[in-house]
Amino acid sequence: MSLIVQKYGGTSVGTIERIEGVADKVAAFRAEGHDIVVAVSAMSGETNRLIGLAKEIQDQPTPRELDVLVSTGEQVTIALLCMALNKRGVPARSYTGSQVKILTDDAHNKARIKSIDEKHIRADLEEGRVVVVAGFQGADEHGNITTLGRGGSDTTAVALAAALKADECQIYTDVDGVYTTDPRVVDRARRMDKITFEEMLEMASLGSKVLQIRAVEFAGKYNVPLRVLHSSQDGPGTLICTDEEVEMENPAISGIAFTRDEAKIMVKGVPDSPGIAYKILGPVSDANIEVDVIVQNFGDDQSTDLTFTVHRNDFIKAKTIVEATAKELGAREVLTDDTIAKISLVGVGMRSHAGIASRMFKALADVNINIEMITTSEIKISVIVDEKFLELGVRALHTAFDLDAPAEA
Repeated sequence: MSLIVQKYGGTSVGTIERIEGVADKVAAFRAEGHDIVVAVSAMSGETNRLIGLAKEIQDQPTPRELDVLVSTGEQVTIALLCMALNKRGVPARSYTGSQVKILTDDAHNKARIKSIDEKHIRADLEEGRVVVVAGFQGADEHGNITTLGRGGSDTTAVALAAALKADECQIYTDVDGVYTTDPRVVDRARRMDKITFEEMLEMASLGSKVLQIRAVEFAGKYNVPLRVLHSSQDGPGTLICTDEEVEMENPAISGIAFTRDEAKIMVKGVPDSPGIAYKILGPVSDANIEVDVIVQNFGDDQSTDLTFTVHRNDFIKAKTIVEATAKELGAREVLTDDTIAKISLVGVGMRSHAGIASRMFKALADVNINIEMITTSEIKISVIVDEKFLELGVRALHTAFDLDAPAEA
């Protein structure tokens, strides 16, 4: 017998028929003798509907009251799922985040979990019940309802698994696992049997939307085995675990992540003096704009060029700030480009395999793709390229690093 925490997202519980299907799946696990705790999201579209109602009254809804409102979506789902389980003869009990005592900080709409009091859940499990918990929510130390931000149900499930020391946390989604890259771009992308926490965290931060970044961070911190599975199809999914649990002969590259939502800003001819990078990037950071790739080039005329990328949604705001700063600093000009994309190789095997970067650069050169910027970390290499070459580049690298699935007979 194992203790398993399962999470079902909004699509998985989007209709009564799908809730009935989830109940069948949970009942089957319970029949095998497992203890089951389920975290669920609101029904598909419900959170957006509630936010829409709030905005009909306030353009910028009061954060505390918005949390009170949107948290009701999950309350509907937990009750319906428990009814469906009880109908099948499976004893079940529902809990909101505050009833479980999922304690969070007081940052409404984007709270972080501080602790979980699991004693009520353990008591129910000992009585043979399935416990169904509302994802995405908790309460602060004053009893105010809080929510964890979009995708927060993943984090709820992982936090519950950590608190309960569960054997596995299963995240049910609309994909059957984590792939070497997006199958919509590379039709021979492979589902991975295993991937490390580090690799999944990099892929999530680089554009892979299978799991919420905070959930992966939480799982890695507390060593909670995570498995990504399809909510309506059988299969082993992908296990996200520690380095030691992934075969040592794992290939150098596990996957390729990419994002189209990049923009580049180049400040040319800035006087080369101490603190110049801060003078340019400080105001951008103060505007709560995240800077990604940064490259600085020094010239022979005692000047420097600073180039960096931001999310495309922040491009106009960042451009306006930088142009004002560049004028103050006496820079020669500001050049911008919002038609770029980022491609990233990810793999813990990079630590022990030499020549990854040169192999990557050759593969892109072979298909005539120019690299505009490069950044690296211990298990990642990212390049900035023209957006129109994104899919060609991903396919070329997928083949070059032997990630393609075997052709079907």
